[in-house]
Amino acid sequence: MTVAACPKCGSTVSSESTECPKCGVVFSKYRRIQERHRVHPNLTCHDVDYEIMGHDMQIVEIELDPGETVVAEAGAMNYMEPGIAFEARMGDGSEASSGILGTLLNAGKRVLTGESIFLTHFTNTGGAKQRVAFAAPYPGKILAVDLADTGGELLCQKDAFLCAAYGTSVGIAFNRRLGAGFFGGEGFILQRLQGDGMVFVHAGGSIIEKRLAGETLRVDTGCLVAFTPGIRYDIQRAGNLKSMFFGGEGLFLATLQGTGTVFLQSLPFSRMADRILAHAPRAGGTAKGEGSVLGGLGRMLDGDN
Repeated sequence: MTVAACPKCGSTVSSESTECPKCGVVFSKYRRIQERHRVHPNLTCHDVDYEIMGHDMQIVEIELDPGETVVAEAGAMNYMEPGIAFEARMGDGSEASSGILGTLLNAGKRVLTGESIFLTHFTNTGGAKQRVAFAAPYPGKILAVDLADTGGELLCQKDAFLCAAYGTSVGIAFNRRLGAGFFGGEGFILQRLQGDGMVFVHAGGSIIEKRLAGETLRVDTGCLVAFTPGIRYDIQRAGNLKSMFFGGEGLFLATLQGTGTVFLQSLPFSRMADRILAHAPRAGGTAKGEGSVLGGLGRMLDGDN
């Protein structure tokens, strides 16, 4: 059996081992973090590790070293290990000296996005690695983005943010274009994530990544999840009047132009909710594919009517 040295504590391990039996470090994760620090030597956000699990209803499990913190939307936590302590705070903690006025201002910005004014901070208070997991509120995928690789910023739709490494600024961005503001589906306000750590956003259905190099992409306004700096966002009329009113694609399309990366979702939550409501009997819709041989009588017996 050949042996090697643990890259963290230096103890002797088998060359076939995937983690150190002494310090518990997973070699592949440790090398990834080391490489990240080599490429970006002046990181300020906490360097969290993670694993995304599942397929169509994903969760992200964050691994925290002692003292590390992850910030998440209120109510997003799925499970956590005993060494994790959590606290609801007004703000993301990225500006330690913002004061009461700054904290209230940041809380007011979150009100504009329709989110809770509180973010939950999960901190590893133990002496060993601990894990905490977060789940999206509806079926879809979780996207992990390293802000150090995107120029330190990501703009996303108002309800896309799930969690991020401590030190990430979770703010808002106003769209200055009137057309995009009134007809863009997301309004004037987008979420702005800034920092150099890992951030996690969720989207409905599947996630499609498009890289633009001075090109233009036209998409349904509800299918836009996020985009990197260098992308300009506006809306344009969806064809002629006949296409606008009878084409089923809405009156306007989002136009994305520039150089950067665009993330799209195949199933916006609003589209899924519309289909559910359209077939909900209590909302005046018609039941589809219930699979009951008793039909409406079966629903009455079950208490659904």
